[in-house]
Amino acid sequence: MAAASSSTKFIFPPSISSSSPSSSSHRSRSKLLLAFLSPTAATASPLSLTLSRSRSHYGRAPRRSLIVTDALKSAESTETSASKSRSAGRGGAGSAEDGPTILVSEKLGEAGLEVLRGYGRLECLYDLSPEELCKKISSVDALIVRSGTKVTRQVFEAAKGRLKVVGRAGVGIDNVDLQAATEHGCLVVNAPTANTVAAAEHGIALLAAMARNVAQADASIKAGKWERSKYVGVSLVGKTLAVMGFGKVGSEVARRAKGLGMTVIAHDPYAPADRARAMGVELVSFDQAIATADFLSLHMPLTPTTSKIFNDNTFSKMKKGVRIVNVARGGVIDEDALVRALDSGIVAQAALDVFTKEPPPSDSKLVQHPNVTVTPHLGASTKEAQEGVAIEIAEAVVGALNGELAATAVNAPMVPPDVLSELAPYVVLAEKLGRLAVQLVAGGKGIQSVRVIYRSARDTDDLDTRLLRAMITKGIIEPISASFINLVNADYTAKQKGLRIVEERVSVDASPESPVDSIQVKICNVESKFASAVTESGEISIEGKVKDGIPRLTCVGSFGVDVSLEGNLLLCRQVDQPGMIGHVGNILGERNVNVSFMTVGRTVRRRQAIMAIGVDEEPNKETLQKIGEVPAIEEFVFLNL
Repeated sequence: MAAASSSTKFIFPPSISSSSPSSSSHRSRSKLLLAFLSPTAATASPLSLTLSRSRSHYGRAPRRSLIVTDALKSAESTETSASKSRSAGRGGAGSAEDGPTILVSEKLGEAGLEVLRGYGRLECLYDLSPEELCKKISSVDALIVRSGTKVTRQVFEAAKGRLKVVGRAGVGIDNVDLQAATEHGCLVVNAPTANTVAAAEHGIALLAAMARNVAQADASIKAGKWERSKYVGVSLVGKTLAVMGFGKVGSEVARRAKGLGMTVIAHDPYAPADRARAMGVELVSFDQAIATADFLSLHMPLTPTTSKIFNDNTFSKMKKGVRIVNVARGGVIDEDALVRALDSGIVAQAALDVFTKEPPPSDSKLVQHPNVTVTPHLGASTKEAQEGVAIEIAEAVVGALNGELAATAVNAPMVPPDVLSELAPYVVLAEKLGRLAVQLVAGGKGIQSVRVIYRSARDTDDLDTRLLRAMITKGIIEPISASFINLVNADYTAKQKGLRIVEERVSVDASPESPVDSIQVKICNVESKFASAVTESGEISIEGKVKDGIPRLTCVGSFGVDVSLEGNLLLCRQVDQPGMIGHVGNILGERNVNVSFMTVGRTVRRRQAIMAIGVDEEPNKETLQKIGEVPAIEEFVFLNL
């Protein structure tokens, strides 16, 4: 595969251009599912795309990916809908009362309500039951909620296509069914920045209150007691605070803790090291953070990776007498394990604003523990933050109703069906490569630079890589982040996390029928859990292709492999000698771990090789340890795809 030429472009971030208007014949035959028109394409009607979880047509397990299931389905004119959308925009004829109907189902700051009143017909109906919401929703164009309203699939179905945007006044969107929103053509936006300072201030307030037993002493005096000796506290100055999650809130907490005379370290796989250094904060690994800290302040998102990450095993690695503050998400802590750690003295005190279940049970052992200070999810509860969130979400909703592509969008926009149809298998490949690459990263330095190399026989202008780049970003960021990545917000989110994406196009002698011959992802300036994935230039490098419609991993570092990118993957670097496949296979078989495929790649005969093994189940710790004890195996890593 000889490269004829290459070009490099720096994407950080590009302007997001709208897709070209569809033809009139398409407009008359398309079904309105994803109606996101940009201002420069106001005359275009969107084409029908359904983005969903689906089984591969090759009969394999479900894939979490974007696929085209209905590119140009039944004839249904969208001229009326498009016309209404255009006339509803600012500058059109008519008053705000003639504009779109906006339903606010939970209390919102007055400043935000004023923005909405100036744009459309505002209705504030609080405490609606699910049945009442479903009955009302078919007559509104936009819905604004906080955390109490559940926007379920039933709500989107009841909207009958009229609901264009759901705004979540806050960060978390656990109460909105994103998949259903996408399928029904509804954009979902949130307000992720306005409550940053409020949450950080509450974290510091809990930190100080916990250290000085403020809540317990207050309750004691109100009970008629005077127990000065019982409530002797600890000083913050000179103590080490580990900030777990160095994003917007975490960095603000660190800034304030430095002002209190604390030594601050942080763990975050995406935090730029130079930004941390500028604040006098050292980035460290997760294990180093929990082993070093006198105080832990949690600011991690709740994802499958972080769910109950603070558990019996984690607590056993901490300093005896550590103190923990959590103003992030309750689910990152195993609450039963925290009670055990408090009882044993490993954790001296905890201050919690969030819980796995909210409100927590009144008889909760954790809430009632004498060494625990609790508040009812007050992190964003300041007048200033509430007004800021109200304005932020109101402006995002108005922008969405105007057809603008919002940077705070959390689900997918309209993509031309011909592009999505052609790129569908490569979309899966791109996300899987990103997901695989991030799992190979080790250490606390964080990912700052990624190179993506597309090898293609097509001309430079004949391949739109925005979607592929978005999916690589999605694969890298989503496994350990609360962010939801799509074509709209991929570059914005990458920039917010300090992630620089560089794309290169390399021309090759291959079939021009395929848009891409291969995709290579390189992560620069990081350590790797699997040294064989690192090239001579010091980059983690993986490469993949689509073969017969199936995304496959074709290269790890300098080793060629050929494995399907699905399920679980075990990579082993070994001495190239007979019997290795059978040896490892026997270990897995004895422990009832089914092998779905196996391949071996090597550089020089009888020297080193990489064995790639696909397994249906996740091997337990003992099984992995047994594989690692095989003398000829030099290193291995388990990856979940």
